[in-house]
Amino acid sequence: MVTRLLLRRVLQAVPLLLGVIVMNFCLIQSVPGTLLDVMTAEQQVTDPALIERLRVTYGMDKPLWQQLLHYIDSVIHLDLGYSYRHNLPVFDVIMAHMPATLVLMLASLLIAVIVGVAAGVVAAVNVNTWRDTLVSVAAVVCFAAPSFWLGIMLIILFSVKLGWFPVGGMATIGMDYGTGIAGAWHASLDVLHHLALPALTLGLFYAATYARVMRASMLEVARQDHVRTAQAKGLTRRAVIARHMVRNAMLPVVTLLGLQLGTVLGGSIVVEAVFSWPGIGGVLFDSVMSRNYPVVLGLLLLSSALVIVANIAVDLIYTRVDPRIRTQAS
Repeated sequence: MVTRLLLRRVLQAVPLLLGVIVMNFCLIQSVPGTLLDVMTAEQQVTDPALIERLRVTYGMDKPLWQQLLHYIDSVIHLDLGYSYRHNLPVFDVIMAHMPATLVLMLASLLIAVIVGVAAGVVAAVNVNTWRDTLVSVAAVVCFAAPSFWLGIMLIILFSVKLGWFPVGGMATIGMDYGTGIAGAWHASLDVLHHLALPALTLGLFYAATYARVMRASMLEVARQDHVRTAQAKGLTRRAVIARHMVRNAMLPVVTLLGLQLGTVLGGSIVVEAVFSWPGIGGVLFDSVMSRNYPVVLGLLLLSSALVIVANIAVDLIYTRVDPRIRTQAS
């Protein structure tokens, strides 16, 4: 049953990815300027013969439809092209920076889900009290504040004033962690120390959304028959909330989590710039400015694939959380 659902989602993902490739390629081609313009400007190349040779080398002398078919064929063979600026294959460039972005995304989502769900439950069980008002005000502040502004404020408070966390980067420069398990442990602690502020900056923004959704979902579930039946059976309030309300109220949060993965990736690029986090944000910005389109296309493709995989995982989680969906899927 779950295997059938997984197979169906994977088959649906194939034409979706193909559409993403075609759309990204067409959008990139509509942007004025090419990498040859940047190369000739930076290196002051004015020889028309050399420029024409570069056009042939990078396949720009062919019609757009032939370039598109060639790119699709390359992607099918797991070749995302070559980055002239890094002098490396695009896949190697992305893999060198993607782990840092994934670490930031996962840590931010973990903070967002834990803080958002807990705040939503507290607000719902204390509706129309000062706790509910406090959660609502905090959610509005975190949602309205731009990520870069919140990041700068956290740097000023916790790094500059208190000195608790580093200003930026992913690890302490020149630090000797030692070898073996002890060295790996100290290296992990150093990364977590650097990760705290950027993950908190990105996580609080999405935690505000989850808190509002969880509060509304809990209040709706509280009016349903199975909750009143559980209360009539004499269960304690804590047992009713934990066993019969939170699990059902989590469904909208799980749905929102799958939909927001793409925006989390986009938001992480801004946070990476504020905290000098060595993820794909800096690579993407540099590639756009230098018209390094193979890297831009590769990043967009892998980001889309990541969002699709995450949404398939959310669908599978859905079948575990809600038995009704598992029955419909069968």
